[in-house]
Amino acid sequence: MVFRHPVLIFITEKHGNHFAYIQTFSSRTLSKYTLFHGQEEKSVIQNFTASVDRKFISLMSLSSDGCVYETLIPIHPRDPDENQRVVRSLLLKTVVAGDARSGVALTVLDQDHVAVLGPPLPASKECLSIWNTKFQTLQTSRELPQGTSGQLWYFGENLFMLHGKFLTVIPYKCEVSSLAGALGKLKHSQDPGAHTVPHFVNWETSRGYGFGSQNSEQSKRILRRRKIEVNVPPPAFEQLLSTIKKDSEKDIEVELCKFLAVKRTPDFHTIVGDIVLELLGRHTTEPSFYPRNSLMQLIQTHVLSYSLCPGLMEAALEKTDVQMLQLCLQQFPDIPESITCACLKIFLSISDDSLQETEINMESVSDCSDPVQEKMDEQTEILQNGFNADEQNCDSCDRKLNQKPQDAAEETTSCPVVPKRAALLNAILHSAYSEMFLLPHLKDIPAQHVTLFLQYLYFLYLKCSENATMTLPGLHPPTLNQIMDWICLLLDANFTVVVMIPEAKRLLLSLYKFVKSQICICSELNKIEVSFRELQKLNQEKNNRELYSIEVLELF
Repeated sequence: MVFRHPVLIFITEKHGNHFAYIQTFSSRTLSKYTLFHGQEEKSVIQNFTASVDRKFISLMSLSSDGCVYETLIPIHPRDPDENQRVVRSLLLKTVVAGDARSGVALTVLDQDHVAVLGPPLPASKECLSIWNTKFQTLQTSRELPQGTSGQLWYFGENLFMLHGKFLTVIPYKCEVSSLAGALGKLKHSQDPGAHTVPHFVNWETSRGYGFGSQNSEQSKRILRRRKIEVNVPPPAFEQLLSTIKKDSEKDIEVELCKFLAVKRTPDFHTIVGDIVLELLGRHTTEPSFYPRNSLMQLIQTHVLSYSLCPGLMEAALEKTDVQMLQLCLQQFPDIPESITCACLKIFLSISDDSLQETEINMESVSDCSDPVQEKMDEQTEILQNGFNADEQNCDSCDRKLNQKPQDAAEETTSCPVVPKRAALLNAILHSAYSEMFLLPHLKDIPAQHVTLFLQYLYFLYLKCSENATMTLPGLHPPTLNQIMDWICLLLDANFTVVVMIPEAKRLLLSLYKFVKSQICICSELNKIEVSFRELQKLNQEKNNRELYSIEVLELF
């Protein structure tokens, strides 16, 4: 950005020569510059970045020789149409290994600091390094054992990069460039307790930062205090981790209560994620160790997500812990579709006797025992919104459905599952998903369970039809859109299997009748829309003629 106007910079190479193009959108001019290397040795530009001051664009490039070069390009060139020649001057020498061909990146942090991604030595692992360009010194570095993709961004005083399979965010605020600060790296270079890249990111501590923050003494004191709060774990946390490694579940619960009673820090959610991973790690080594109460307490802190504690839902699936699975489905926003389907299989297959002994959150379930038989005689009108099937040319399948005995209708409209199973299925309906990733997993559900789930969804639809608002009673009931989306998903994934089950025939006929009635409704609405458009045209013509007329528009 130059004076709040975007500038596009790109570099090309031809026959060993490099050219920089500057596209200024404010003046719509494209300037071309030949990047002249001051030395005779040729090098290839592997990555580049840029910063802007009042007069120049500072173009920094990371070359194949492992050095960083700087080129100053004027913001307002004398002759934009002429190919101008600029010199690349050496800024930092050998910041990465010269033989590194991939995984290198460069970005500007401020006027005196740059971040470099790449291996510092030929045989070393990739590393993130912060360099002081004013004093030519290394400020700090961090090894990346899982490798990177050579992509590095800096935004809002946070460094973003791909580390292995994860997007890693490292908050970093540049101090005022001084000789004491530049030499500070030497004191800590041999520190054996250097931290590795964290698994979790403290998003809260990065919200208040902006691009133009002032380096005042007060802000530095706040930053130092914040670093102490984030990096130094509380004593209760250290004691809890020590207890998890060797003590019993009761002792762990006592220490966990002490930890949760301590005032929360900004990185509380990352600490809770570490605690869960410690518990799951011991569960992996000791299968008999399953601290269910402690895990439930940690989930109820409302700070966890699936990515913060991978393996938690898998452990609950292994133990068929439906209460914990329901709690995770209600709180985790990033559950993979495969885990969602695994939960659905357990919710449909678990016996009613087991559910009776389990404590389930019933907020999303209304009284499933409410009689709905009186509404069944009105079912045709409800589904077809006032249209008669015979008058709308519905086929014999509809007429056969209307001629079914009353006891069959009662089977269709009575709740096919017990209330506790309904609460678990409602948690599935509320979960987030992507159709493309969910459909393959839905095909693995047994046909009998698919039929049961479809019957429950159809029952929910009929309950919605009992009132004009098309909503279900309860605190957090499923919405009509969620019900219809899951009906479509199940039929798309399992229709060829479900259609062969005799028990599903009545249900499929009811769904077919409902879909056909909706098509009839949409057709009639389209006719009404066309009629209203014609009426609008007539009104416009009347206004244009400035005449008075009475016209009758017959809709039916």
